Amino acid sequence: MSTRGSDRGHTTGVVYVHSSPSAVCPHVEWAISGALGIRTELRWTAQPAAPGQLRAECNWTGEPGSGARLVTALRAWPMLRFEITEDPSPGIDGQRFCHAPGLGLWRACTGANGDIMVSEDQLRTLAANTKGPEAFGHRVDQLLGTAWDDALEPFRRAGDGAPVTWLHRVG
Repeated sequence: MSTRGSDRGHTTGVVYVHSSPSAVCPHVEWAISGALGIRTELRWTAQPAAPGQLRAECNWTGEPGSGARLVTALRAWPMLRFEITEDPSPGIDGQRFCHAPGLGLWRACTGANGDIMVSEDQLRTLAANTKGPEAFGHRVDQLLGTAWDDALEPFRRAGDGAPVTWLHRVG
């Protein structure tokens, strides 16, 4: 049985680089290129939420697991604010990754409509180890990535209407 990418199916996703220093932008493009195995040139625009920073986004197509490879590549620059989504594919849940300076990386599985999926084991652990409604609410916020959403939301809104690059790896 072959293990070539074309035999494992494809999925799609989006890379949102919400803020990057201009000097790091070429390195971000190189990292995305390496993770996806294609040449990448992003259209960078000013990030109004962080003067002096740039933002870009790209839609991608690749093998399942490409989202995690993209995260690994971009984590080399802890000053980046980014999100990466990977859509569900046959037999594989979707994923959402968020990174913000000071918070680090957050990851969750997503359903077909993009909602965060909390597993049975996560709920059992939450119920067994959480005492009181305040602690319960805090832990639910952690599972849902609330701190990352709060940190990234101003950067998301500032990027509305920005140009999108499409990246496709064929075969």
